[in-house]
Amino acid sequence: MRLTEFTEFMHAEFGRLRADAMLVDHAILELGGRTGAQAIEDGVDPRDVWRALCRDFDVPLDHW
Repeated sequence: MRLTEFTEFMHAEFGRLRADAMLVDHAILELGGRTGAQAIEDGVDPRDVWRALCRDFDVPLDHW
């Protein structure tokens, strides 16, 4: 998944402000306690970050 697609998905699902805040504030245990932004910076595929956030925030599977 490209970063631009990831950003589009985040904004569509959570809204621009909430998504941007989640990306830098929410620690994802599945990704070693890193935020989404940290994980992506560390080289984690944005798709894996997207799926982890979907699990953490109970996003319906049909939105993944």
